[in-house]
Amino acid sequence: MPPVPILSPSDVIKILQRLGWQVVRQKGSHIIITKPGHIATLSIPNHSEVARGTLAV
Repeated sequence: MPPVPILSPSDVIKILQRLGWQVVRQKGSHIIITKPGHIATLSIPNHSEVARGTLAV
């Protein structure tokens, strides 16, 4: 498996929006996104870059 790239929060959000996720709100330095029909919510840190461990499955 190739290494997980380091991405900016805006790149992560753009990718997830293409997959059907929607930005719901932002509280402090975290952007909360949800997907209709899913129970889960995702919290994306709004820092200079998103850590590889945060993106790893």
